Amino acid sequence: MVPAEIQALDQADPLAAKREAFVMPEGLIYLDGNSLGPLPKRVAERMREVVEQQWGQDLIRSWNLHGWIDLPQRLGTRIARLIGAEADEVVVADSTSVNLFKALLAALKLRPGRRAIVSEVGNFPTDLYIAQGLRELWGNCELRFVPREGIEAALDEETAVLMLTEVDYRTGYRHDMAHLTRLAQAQGALVVWDLAHSAGAFPVYLNACGVDFAVGCGYKYLNGGPGAPAFLYVARRHQKALKPFLTGWMGHQAPFAFSPTYTPAEGLRRMTVGTPPILSMSALEAALEVWEGVEMEQVRAKSLRLTDLFIERMAPLAARYGLELATPLEHARRGSQVAYRHPEGYAIVQALIAQGVVGDFRHPDILRFGFGPLYLRYADVYEAVERFRRVMEEGLWQDPRYREKAQVT
Repeated sequence: MVPAEIQALDQADPLAAKREAFVMPEGLIYLDGNSLGPLPKRVAERMREVVEQQWGQDLIRSWNLHGWIDLPQRLGTRIARLIGAEADEVVVADSTSVNLFKALLAALKLRPGRRAIVSEVGNFPTDLYIAQGLRELWGNCELRFVPREGIEAALDEETAVLMLTEVDYRTGYRHDMAHLTRLAQAQGALVVWDLAHSAGAFPVYLNACGVDFAVGCGYKYLNGGPGAPAFLYVARRHQKALKPFLTGWMGHQAPFAFSPTYTPAEGLRRMTVGTPPILSMSALEAALEVWEGVEMEQVRAKSLRLTDLFIERMAPLAARYGLELATPLEHARRGSQVAYRHPEGYAIVQALIAQGVVGDFRHPDILRFGFGPLYLRYADVYEAVERFRRVMEEGLWQDPRYREKAQVT
């Protein structure tokens, strides 16, 4: 039975009605929206309409008739509001990794004579891999991957770019975006932020923080579906001098003039490359419509209450069973997830999933739980901890099946 005080939190929740916008399997508590958001109901409806009518009946006319050609800019406008940007500063295209590659190359070009890219050694690996590949291409490029506490010291007059992910994918630690952006820019460097665990989780203030570039994905808190297209932000002040290196036809000033010579489009469209993936972009557009009327400050307030409740109720279990809290207690330093360390983390997560609580595991010992404020209830958090208690008290995680590693963890 859910206590009355928990029920009262759900009854007073200004976002409670948004849960009905999602497909939520009966009896399942979904704490993995920081890896893949759940399905918004309107996405399935939109996909049927796009496939059966727009593609099936209207065929190639849909590029104009249904505005397919404008999807990258149209989706960018919707995302801009969520991340503190102007409509013409965000475009949706490609993957986060590809957009990061484009942003890093453009930033290096804007800082001639500087050769260092600074990042946190614990940054999400794909970001580090992209920088390593770029070094092979660019040649005269130094990579400085340092511990979190060494970021400030690594910034100097040789630094071209500071590349960071705002929220640590393992622990949920949240960097001080405004402070680190100021530090880097004081040294003459540009800053590229990865918002994979930020966009849709809490308000982001790119322009207020003076950010230069940012990238992010569409399939986590934005709920755009598996492999949904990503987004790229470039501050307006940089766009005129922006040099695209992946010079595809959709980034051309006049793609249907079919000129043999590349001339970049005005504004951020020059950073698009190939033909947009209409099905996945249409799914993302429908998912973003769920955010209409949502105030991001309310999202943040609920996120903190959900994570506070989870941490508070988990405290006795954590102390008894050696679960070490890896997520900051300080609100300003916390994203919208809670993580624990335990040597048997993988098996515990698998046992929880079998009990209907879906989280995930990150090597070597992180149990990770994401909190999507649009669809999670406080009662879900209460029940998740009750099921967690059962897994630990009854030793359910010790079943040998739960130690068999799957390809995706």
